[in-house]
Amino acid sequence: MKKGYWVVAYRSISDESALKAYGALALPAVESFGGHFLTRSTSQILAHEAGLQLRTILVEFDSYDIALAAHESAAYQKALQALGSGAERDYRIVEGA
Repeated sequence: MKKGYWVVAYRSISDESALKAYGALALPAVESFGGHFLTRSTSQILAHEAGLQLRTILVEFDSYDIALAAHESAAYQKALQALGSGAERDYRIVEGA
């Protein structure tokens, strides 16, 4: 079965307290679906070509369907509400190769 991934690049952060509240709720929501953080906000970033040096989060799930279900879960939706408009993100859910 192919893995599923959340790929999230933060274009801007306007409210650090909202981001912190989001993180406190998002972490257990992701982990409850077996999600594993492969990168976190403290990871080093070296951008190439047209890439931008943005805070980037990569989360791995056992399958694409589980990645989708985690995003749609009530617990993760609560985390998104806590984030509100505190950050602009490029958020993708992708299936592994």
